[in-house]
Amino acid sequence: MDPFILSRIQFAANITFHILFPTITIALGWLLLFFKLRFQVTRDERWMDLYFFFTKIFALSFSLGVVSGVTMSFQFGTNWPGFMNTVGNIAGPLLAYEVLTAFFLEATFLGVMLFGFRRVKPWMHTGATVLVAAGTTLSAFWILALNSWMHTPAGFKMVDGVAHAVDWQAIIFNPSMPYRLVHTLLASGLTVAFLAAGLLAYRRLKGDRSPAVSSGLRCALTLGAVLIPLQIIAGDLHGVNTREYQPQKLAAMDALWETQRGAPLTLFALPDMEARTNHHAIEIPKLGSLIITRDPDGEVRGLNEFKGEHPPVAPVFWSFRVMVGTGMAMLAAAWTGAWWLWRRGTLPDWFLRGLVAMTFSGWVATVAGWYVTEIGRQPWLVQGVLKARDAVAAVPGEHVGLTLVAYLVVYAVLLTAFVASLFYLARKESARLAVREASS
Repeated sequence: MDPFILSRIQFAANITFHILFPTITIALGWLLLFFKLRFQVTRDERWMDLYFFFTKIFALSFSLGVVSGVTMSFQFGTNWPGFMNTVGNIAGPLLAYEVLTAFFLEATFLGVMLFGFRRVKPWMHTGATVLVAAGTTLSAFWILALNSWMHTPAGFKMVDGVAHAVDWQAIIFNPSMPYRLVHTLLASGLTVAFLAAGLLAYRRLKGDRSPAVSSGLRCALTLGAVLIPLQIIAGDLHGVNTREYQPQKLAAMDALWETQRGAPLTLFALPDMEARTNHHAIEIPKLGSLIITRDPDGEVRGLNEFKGEHPPVAPVFWSFRVMVGTGMAMLAAAWTGAWWLWRRGTLPDWFLRGLVAMTFSGWVATVAGWYVTEIGRQPWLVQGVLKARDAVAAVPGEHVGLTLVAYLVVYAVLLTAFVASLFYLARKESARLAVREASS
């Protein structure tokens, strides 16, 4: 039992579970603000019905995100002490900024947002919603500043094997940070759009004909239809940035082994690391170079140029295709649903069932994209500065394996309970509105 491999799997399991919940809360806070502002303008109760329903989902997601984030941070000490020993002078302050400026802001005003609607003045309740939404976004900003710095480090110097900050502006706004931040925020928006659409479609299939469901579906599908093209553009620009700073990751994403001009775009292949070739490849000639370099005859560097200092190809290759494939399915669903609602005012049952099936499609795309990003950085923990193997703790593999199994069991139970709770809340909300309508 290799403690290095097990520690990597354990951290991957922790961060996979953790990222699910900030991906919801980042954009959901702003959607809640939209619902609240619409209510203030129209005084239509449907908007507050949506606000109260999704506030419960926000609170549940926030609590699980906090707990899993704390668990994950402990692994810096238990499994990866070399990380903080080497780059703690940079990682430590950035993590502290996230807690002091973002997490405290969210935690302080979340209570007002959840319980203060009838206890504080309307402007104060709206202000609390603004601050919670801003806090989630600010939290993402600091975490992505650190994560991006690990991919494209800048603004530091090494002294006796330890990184020291020399330019905090360069550290925070490192070369990949703007692209990564925009890409992540848009991913959160799409995750929430399909989460909302799926839960509201579920309510409609259960017979909920309330105005809140109709308005919520229209908002969710319109949001998805608007964000998908923006995400495609942001992803393309991020890919160009990756070409410059992490070309080995880009080569792994397309399983490109040899440096070549006019590189094809590989739609499907079975990458073979040992033979360093692809089997059963389906390619579009020159399209890879056109996308990456904007020139159909542009040169794209292959994996063989990096002399083994590149990530494992198959996980990056397939994760990228899962992300893109899920994104294309979201594009088709959002545009079709938005057109149907705006033109006909209703959705057929078969389409509603499709939306329910895609409730967590944003999670699938986000996790797949995260795997592309993080596995694509290997063998480096901090690109060009610290290799992952040099940061792992000298912990017996049996100990890591035992805790890994415990984490996986707990996370499986929590995730199942979370998903079940969302659909339970949807059924309960529909029943509440039905009772209110009957009594009125």
